[in-house]
Amino acid sequence: MERADRFALIVDAADYFSYAKDAMLKARRSILLIGWDFDLRIDLTPADDADKEDSQLGQFMKKLIRQRPDLEIFILKWDMAVVYTLSRQVLPLMALDIMTRGRTHLRFDSTHPWTSAHHQKIVVIDDALAFCGGIDMTTDRWDTRGHLPKDTCRRRPDSSRYGPWHDATAAVDGPAARALGDLARQRWRFATGERLPAVERVEPLWPEGLRPQLRNVEVGIARTMPAYGGRPEIREVESLYLEAIRSATRSIYLESQYFASALICDALADRLEEANGPEIVVVNPRSTEGWLEQETMGVARDVCLERVLRADRHGRFRIFYPVNEAGQPIYVHAKILIVDDRLMRVGSSNINNRSMGFDSECDLAIEAAEPDRATRDAIQRMRNDLLAEHLDVGIEDVRGAITISGSLVNAVEALVKSHGRSLRPLPVRSVNPVEEAVVGLRIADPERPDQPESRLEHAVKRAALALPPKALLAATVGFASGFYMARNLRSPRQKRSR
Repeated sequence: MERADRFALIVDAADYFSYAKDAMLKARRSILLIGWDFDLRIDLTPADDADKEDSQLGQFMKKLIRQRPDLEIFILKWDMAVVYTLSRQVLPLMALDIMTRGRTHLRFDSTHPWTSAHHQKIVVIDDALAFCGGIDMTTDRWDTRGHLPKDTCRRRPDSSRYGPWHDATAAVDGPAARALGDLARQRWRFATGERLPAVERVEPLWPEGLRPQLRNVEVGIARTMPAYGGRPEIREVESLYLEAIRSATRSIYLESQYFASALICDALADRLEEANGPEIVVVNPRSTEGWLEQETMGVARDVCLERVLRADRHGRFRIFYPVNEAGQPIYVHAKILIVDDRLMRVGSSNINNRSMGFDSECDLAIEAAEPDRATRDAIQRMRNDLLAEHLDVGIEDVRGAITISGSLVNAVEALVKSHGRSLRPLPVRSVNPVEEAVVGLRIADPERPDQPESRLEHAVKRAALALPPKALLAATVGFASGFYMARNLRSPRQKRSR
């Protein structure tokens, strides 16, 4: 728990990228970027025609280094993301390191169990301001809250288009920002062996135009870290979810990329079975991205929904997906939990097993004390604002509908429109026993590492020995080249230790 002088929930990446850019322009000593993925080719402000020269992330960082003689930039990226994006992301990152004369430091974080992901998304600037949430500085993220059907700014570096995307993060300053800086430096030390110093003199860096919803508020920082290499397991995210669900009295509002955690869905089902339990409204994407995710997270969602719907004897559960004015599904990547008007949580953790104990995660939470009406009003307004965006109505319309009906579920259903931008009920698909059994094994969505490295290592060796000689040689050369590149991007200390 640390105090934030200011706290702001930022919805969608158009605003986030703009505010992050504004804050980084004020940096003097240090920018820490901790993420699942980064892409230096993205345009931070594609809608701003007057700022094209410096809007590309890589060019922007080079400009910062040129203008700030004491500034250093530290980029820590999950190492497995390199496998998917070697040519289009790693080479530009390497070039940035060279062109900024060693003041941009790129490292790949491999300190995780096999198939685990470093999923935290944190930016810390001079220990004075920090962003933490669900938005990566990579492709396919930028979008406005309008989620327009044919927004020409929603494009990849190769000029191809992607669909509407809903996401969220938070900004904090004061001691909460320094605490996130400490967390980022700890991640850096685990990954590289290097200890980065904290920034001693902190100047205010709050972005212009960003209106905080709360001031002088206690912020909880909840983490997930799997046990690895002598590092203890941390399951604060899971504890926060379970305690928040257990303590809800009137309503639970959830936005998540997935709905696949057996533990969380069981906790929700238990509350639904109560005669006077809370109402639950979930906003999910219409479908998961790609075949593999659909066959894992998608089927797991179907299994969890069957369990929750069986428990919903009193009709208090609803799950929706958002669409824009053309009826196009908006992909939900935000990770938000709001309980009553008392607790708000935003971060990187999804409602899946991995986020509870297998991947690294970081969430921020605010809880209102019983007499703290100002914080309660702010939390309630944040929830109503999110619903107003999805339903394409005013925030006062949401508040009024809840007041009149006395029910979050009834208010949402009263405001849902059958055409145009709105929320749509998510279709529920029945699962067969085989699918349920496969999901129960939790192969693709484990809760704990369970030391799978040794088993996989033996499987890889056996598969490699079965390859034809030419194929084995080609695979070996490819692996050696990748290993050489990654090895030379590590710090000297890490090179020696590996």
